[in-house]
Amino acid sequence: MPHAVDFTAVSTAGLESSPVAAALAGLRANEARYFKNKYDHVFTVEPAGAATSTVDWVHRILEEERGIVIASPALEASEFEVENIRMAYVFYENGLSINVMYTLEDAGKRAVGFKLSEGMEVPAELGSFKFARQKSKLAGTIRGSYFVIKNRY
Repeated sequence: MPHAVDFTAVSTAGLESSPVAAALAGLRANEARYFKNKYDHVFTVEPAGAATSTVDWVHRILEEERGIVIASPALEASEFEVENIRMAYVFYENGLSINVMYTLEDAGKRAVGFKLSEGMEVPAELGSFKFARQKSKLAGTIRGSYFVIKNRY
């Protein structure tokens, strides 16, 4: 069952099995606040087992674009459209968050973003990426990276 992410009272619900659950919950809340403020969109998530098409789409892009297979289990996922952009998020047990921004127009921007929760190590499968740091009141220090999607999905 999908549920809205509250960014005023951060909850670890759905993320309890993560060793960095509090930081991952802050990261998820940070995304919810961003989409509410920028697009007036309520960010909802559901268990990864109920969102297999979203998780599969993200994993297919990672595999086909860069040969990346994420080792950690997916905990939650979200998929929605804002301003003609298809967005997908997957939150993983190790504290990783992956998002796909896929503009529906042919000439639009398309990218995969990675965000690492505070307290987690860089996963081996993402070792070739350089991560920039940003501060967040909700998530502490977030490390992020991305790559541009070249093919159509």
